[in-house]
Amino acid sequence: MTANAPRLSSQQIQAIQSGLAQAQAHMNKGQPQHAAVICQRLLAEVPGEPHALHMLGLIAYNMGNIRHALDHVRQACQSPHAPALHFSNLTEMLRQQGVLTEAEHYGRKAVALDPKLVGAWNNLGIVLQESGKLDESRACLEKVIALDPRNASAHNNLGNTYKRLGQLAKAETHWKRALAIHPHYAEPYSNLANLCNEQGQYDKAVEYGQRAIALNPRLIDAYINLAATENARWRHQVALQWLDRLITFAPDHALALAARATTLKDLEQLDEALLSAERAAQLSPDNAEVQNSCGIVYLSLGRFDAAIACFDQALALPSAIRERILAARAMAYQENGRSDEALKLFGEIVTEFPNSAVAWHGRSDIVKFKPDDPALDKMRALAKPNGVQSHSDRMYIHFALGKAFMDIGDSDNAFTHLNLGNKMKRDIIQYDPDAASKWMNDIALAFPPSVFEQFKDMGASSSMPIFVLGMPRSGTTLIEQILASHPQIHGAGELKNLSQIIEEMGGVPDAMNGMTGERLHAMGDAYISKVTALSDGKAYVVDKMPANFIHAGLIHLMLPHAKIIHSRRNPVDTCLSCYSKLFAGEQSFTYNLHELGRFYSDYRALMAHWRNVLPASHFLEVDYEDGIEDIEAQARRMLAFIGVPWDPACLEFYKTQRPVRTSSVNQVRQPVYKTSTGRWRQHAKNLKPLMTSLNIPLVDCPLAASGESYGAVADCLTRQTRSPYAVR
Repeated sequence: MTANAPRLSSQQIQAIQSGLAQAQAHMNKGQPQHAAVICQRLLAEVPGEPHALHMLGLIAYNMGNIRHALDHVRQACQSPHAPALHFSNLTEMLRQQGVLTEAEHYGRKAVALDPKLVGAWNNLGIVLQESGKLDESRACLEKVIALDPRNASAHNNLGNTYKRLGQLAKAETHWKRALAIHPHYAEPYSNLANLCNEQGQYDKAVEYGQRAIALNPRLIDAYINLAATENARWRHQVALQWLDRLITFAPDHALALAARATTLKDLEQLDEALLSAERAAQLSPDNAEVQNSCGIVYLSLGRFDAAIACFDQALALPSAIRERILAARAMAYQENGRSDEALKLFGEIVTEFPNSAVAWHGRSDIVKFKPDDPALDKMRALAKPNGVQSHSDRMYIHFALGKAFMDIGDSDNAFTHLNLGNKMKRDIIQYDPDAASKWMNDIALAFPPSVFEQFKDMGASSSMPIFVLGMPRSGTTLIEQILASHPQIHGAGELKNLSQIIEEMGGVPDAMNGMTGERLHAMGDAYISKVTALSDGKAYVVDKMPANFIHAGLIHLMLPHAKIIHSRRNPVDTCLSCYSKLFAGEQSFTYNLHELGRFYSDYRALMAHWRNVLPASHFLEVDYEDGIEDIEAQARRMLAFIGVPWDPACLEFYKTQRPVRTSSVNQVRQPVYKTSTGRWRQHAKNLKPLMTSLNIPLVDCPLAASGESYGAVADCLTRQTRSPYAVR
């Protein structure tokens, strides 16, 4: 009813009260449709009746129709007779959609109307928490507990606020207190799942998340937290399954769509990711989380300006993720070759958020540290037990310190932190070195010379793809940057398209079971159709996924005209560089020196096999060290191999403006330098497990000790050890 509505008679009031009581009875029996019919009848008789509108809103909300729910409850709150409860419920509905400014407005109105309404203080406390107003949030929620000490919801929400304040022990205490009061309360289990995810306890996080969903199958945050856990351990397809389940009952939930968008981005389903992100923004344009997700998706599409606009819009909105948005914005500049601006932004982040591990880590990758750099003491303080609390933050700091101490030549301190950071990462991932060895051996056995004769020229005929592959940190990004500086060649980065197509066929080596020429042709066509859209109108596209070394044989069968460039580097330098990086992608074999050396040996043997069975006309090997010595000679050699004319722009590759999303992003923005060649020698005493695993006896192999190229070291090693792979 509006302020100008006529006064109701006592008979009308009685009819309304009776109708509402009947509707509530139907709600209690689980008959929302019957309740909705009664409310609609009441509204036909008394337009704008706030209680009927409010109940219709609750019914729509419980049915997953968020838009109608908000319309009804907003209209109910326009009545001068609307009680504080209506404003409180609208606060929570808006909060769940991320409309925080409006939610805070109604939340404050609710507590002003009824200062003793516990639920109103609780809901306002959550909104203030998500708006980043953490001290006010804590005050609201502590007020709730003072009014109602056994309020499980308040304990749960206060735990969330303490978590955002970085007080994880207090957060866990309040969540467990909530469960002690209410053992079947789903939300604390979901929040514990989120905490375990941040601590790298992924199995436990999934257990808590699934318990939350079992207790409340419509708990939206639980699905989002489970997806975050699966994304954290690179199980993106499983994460997508959780989000798709969520969207079946909440199709218009903006945060669910935003989470789905970034997951699809990780799966490189970019068109679908964009649709999901833009739908989220359409539903909730004033949500910082949504705008941040849009920025991430736009960045993956190479739309830098659109990404920055989203990040800027997100920063202008109330949120508790300001640090995360700022870091994403800084990394966007870094990826696009604007390192000076990125460094400035990382500096601004650590000024505003001194404990920002991700910013310290990003900054460390750009700067060259000196012994008197004050950042060293600041990062060392964060690495102490009372420093940063989350598992991922501690890893970031240890890797940043490892890089810093390597810069200043302090090998022992560098490896103290690198060993800690790598162990933390290794402890939370699943990797079986025995299975990896068997897998690569089986791949070699599945591709004897006879296979290449059997399926010769049966694949797709395109010569567009250029595959640059090898170990991570072996120079693949440098090669791509050189090639992408040529006017006929587009550098597409590390694409997952090939592995996705092969996985659909069962993966290697199983994809070869029952293989036919028709299937190879179809697989090649599927790949070409995907990369053509990325070609920027150029004749050639570089796919620089290092791990495609696994697929080199199948690449040649699927795409017999494609060129493959194998980037090689001194084994110890390669492995040291891997060990010093906390990779953005999944490189499970790099976080233990012994396992890293073993993987390298298996890789080396598989590449020796490809060298024997692939035609030299389509398989070229480029040594990183040779490129450092004479970049022009190697650039000319690669362009001749591809079949394009020489272009001097390839020598000024560091000037080429294009997104680079690998750990070599800063190195390829500079001319070639020799300081990374033979770098391992100053750290030799800390690399003994690696050297043993690589089977490099330095006294017998002076080439390895001298920092010679991959080829020279490999020749030396071949004289000492036999390859474990034999082709049947």
